[in-house]
Order: sequence, then C-alpha cells, then structure tokens
Amino acid sequence: MDKFDFYKQVYAIVREVPCGRVTSYGAIAKSIGMPKSSRMVGYAMNASHDMPDVPAHRVVNRNGFLTGRMHFATSDQMEELLIKEGVLINENQVQNFEELFWDPFSLIKE
Repeated sequence: MDKFDFYKQVYAIVREVPCGRVTSYGAIAKSIGMPKSSRMVGYAMNASHDMPDVPAHRVVNRNGFLTGRMHFATSDQMEELLIKEGVLINENQVQNFEELFWDPFSLIKE
C-alpha cells in the first residue's frame, strides 16, 4: 500500500469517529490491517490539518494523551476542540478514556 492509499484509509476512518468520542493511532492502524503503523497514522493526522472534514483532534495516543497537540495551529487547539465536544481533559489527557474510546472495528461489525 502506498502512502496516498494509507492516508486515504486513515482519513475515512477518522471521519467516522463520533463527536465527543476519541480513538487512538494504534486502533486506526490495526483496523486497516497495519498494526505496526501507528506512527504513520500520526503523520497522516499531521498532514490533515488543512482538511476540515477530518477531525484529527479526536485521535489520541493509547493512554488518552493529546500527543498530537503541538501539530495544531496552537498548542491548545486540540484540547479546545475536544472540550467543545464535551470531552473532559486534564493535564493533556482525556478523562474517562475507556468510556469515550471509539473502536474503529465497530465499522466492520456494522
């Protein structure tokens, strides 16, 4: 799979993450059959900031930390967008992460 196809698949999944929910780089990578490519998912998220239909702010690390926050227009933008959706953040980490986690495999189950 080339980089363009990989990013396209990542963006399709991220567009499905419901408002007020989050997923992880690793969960996205696993859902497209490339479980060791979570870093590449991060690269895709960084490249998506000019795409308003890709809610990159909903993608966090496996522990709920906002590790991608420095790649937004401001270091607070990711947190602000999540808070607007009702997600509680404390010290750059999603609170109730397990409860708010959206599993991309749910797309396959539907």
